[in-house]
Amino acid sequence: MARFVRCLRRTVFSNSSPSIAIRNPTIGLPTNQNRNFLIIGRCLSSGSYVSEMQKSAFQGNICRLIRNEIDYELNHSPPLQSPSSFGPFIVEERPGEQWISLKRKYGEKEDIKVEATMFDRSVPTSKSTSTEPEFVLHITFVVNISKGIPGESLEIMCSAWPDNIEIINLRIRKNTNSSPSSYGGPEFEELDDELQDALYQFLEERGISDELAVFLHRYMKNKSKVEYVRWMESVKSYVEQN
Repeated sequence: MARFVRCLRRTVFSNSSPSIAIRNPTIGLPTNQNRNFLIIGRCLSSGSYVSEMQKSAFQGNICRLIRNEIDYELNHSPPLQSPSSFGPFIVEERPGEQWISLKRKYGEKEDIKVEATMFDRSVPTSKSTSTEPEFVLHITFVVNISKGIPGESLEIMCSAWPDNIEIINLRIRKNTNSSPSSYGGPEFEELDDELQDALYQFLEERGISDELAVFLHRYMKNKSKVEYVRWMESVKSYVEQN
């Protein structure tokens, strides 16, 4: 009887061992395989940690460099408060854009709008050499004069150099669809000299003169710095995001 009980006990334990292995899959695996799994897990975890550390260091270095550049611009030559007017014109600043607008009324009928770009090109001066280059900056601006006629205005495209303006061309703009082959008028330089002088006087009477060119260059020099700092701050803010 005792021999039967011992035999039955061995049979029960033998039959129950597979269920134990299922509940705990690590039971029955070779010891070296367990060790390999642990090593692989540690390596994966360590690699991910190193990657995150490198990413964090890279972002931190970029942000540091940008902060240094912003501090330099603000401390050594800080931007000035942009003026809100120029003579009879109201200046409309466009933060984040490369344009500004100036608006005024002239007489009883005319609405005048000037739209000016930031510096859009540079031209070497007569004093410029290969060893000592010297450039002057250029600004394009467009004068739009309307007299209350719906969809119709006089548009004059000009250049603003550091101390003078230059008319490029002029045309009557209509909102109606025009043919691409429609005649747009001659180049301004092809007009009679007296007519050219009269058109410059026409603009000057409306406050668009060489003084405007000086104002635009001063304004855009400051705006270039303002937009540069704004751009760096937006880049820094994006890099800092997780």
